[in-house]
Amino acid sequence: MTSSLSSTAAADAPGWTNPLIEQRADPHLSLVDGRYWFTASVPAFDAIELRVADELAALARAPAHVVWRRHESGPMSWHVWAPELHRIDGRWFVYFAASERDDIWKLRMYVLECASADPLAGPWIERGRIATPLDTFALDATVLEHRGTRHLLWAQKDPAIAGNTNLYIAPLADPWTLAAAPVRLSRPELQWEQVGFLVNEGPAALVRHGKVIVTYSASATDHNYCMGLLWADAQADLMDPAAWHKSQQPVFASANGQYGPGHNSFTTTKDGALDLLVYHARNYRDIVGDPLNDPNRHARAQAFGWRADGLPDFGQPLPDGLVDRPGFFSARSPADGPGRARD
Repeated sequence: MTSSLSSTAAADAPGWTNPLIEQRADPHLSLVDGRYWFTASVPAFDAIELRVADELAALARAPAHVVWRRHESGPMSWHVWAPELHRIDGRWFVYFAASERDDIWKLRMYVLECASADPLAGPWIERGRIATPLDTFALDATVLEHRGTRHLLWAQKDPAIAGNTNLYIAPLADPWTLAAAPVRLSRPELQWEQVGFLVNEGPAALVRHGKVIVTYSASATDHNYCMGLLWADAQADLMDPAAWHKSQQPVFASANGQYGPGHNSFTTTKDGALDLLVYHARNYRDIVGDPLNDPNRHARAQAFGWRADGLPDFGQPLPDGLVDRPGFFSARSPADGPGRARD
C-alpha cells in the first residue's frame, strides 16, 4: 500500500512544473554529487546534449550543451536515440543508439567517454559500438551495478522471433564490453506489449527493499505506449531468467491528459527522501503521421511510493502544471536508510 506525503513533508517538498523539459523524449536524469544531470533524445535525433542544475525546477532554464554530433556518413550518422549519462569509476560515459544515413534502421549501441571532472567541458572520446552476439537492431543500453558486478541492460531484435524487440542482460568487462553471453529477460508476449508493434524497450533499473527492479516500455510510441515491470530477488543470480518475475499488467499508462508515458529513468530528491520517476509523454492523444516525427514527447517527473510487498506503486501520470506536493513518499524501514537511485 502506498502512503500519502505527510503535511509537514509536503510543505518542505521540492516543487517543479511538468513538463519538466519540453520536446525531450527518452529522458535520463541522475543526481551526482548534489547536482541534477539531464540528457534525452533531441527532436532532430542528430546530437547529444547535456544540461545540469542544482535544483530539479532549474533544469527547464538550464542551457543545453551539445557534447557530440552525429557523423556525416556511416555508423552513428542517423537516428541518435536515447542517450544516458553515467559516471563509472570516476569517469563519465554516454550510452546511446544510432543508425546510418544510408540504412536508417541499422540501430546499434555506442559509448562515449569523458575523463574530465566536468562532462560539459569534455573532451569526449568515441569508444565505439557495444558488440553483442546478435548483430541486429539494438538500442536503449543502461547500466545496473549490483553486488559488485556491473551489468548492461538493453533492447534488441532476435531474427528467430519475428517482429519483436526483447530485453537482455549481460555482465560487463568494462563499460563498453560484454563479459559473458547475454540472456533474455523479457519478450513482448502480452496483449498490451503488442499494440502497433511487438516491443519491450527502454529498461531502467533500481534496487530497493531486497529486490532488483527493472521497468521497461511496450507497444508503439503513440498513446498505447506504457510501462511494464520486471523484478528479481536481490540475492538471486540476475543472469538466470527463472529468477525474474513479470507484471501481467502495465504499471504506468495513459491517464490525466498524459498519453504514451514511458521510457523512464529513476532519481531521487536531493535529500533522498523521495524516489522520482522521470518519463516522457504527450499531452494529446491523436498524432498525424509517424509518431517518431512528432516532437512533443515532453520530459516529466513525479514521486512514487511503494507497496507492502516491496514493489513500486507509480500511480498515474500527473496532469501538467506545478508539482508542489509530489503525492507519494518512499515508505522504507529504518534498516533501508535513505534511498538512492542506482546509476
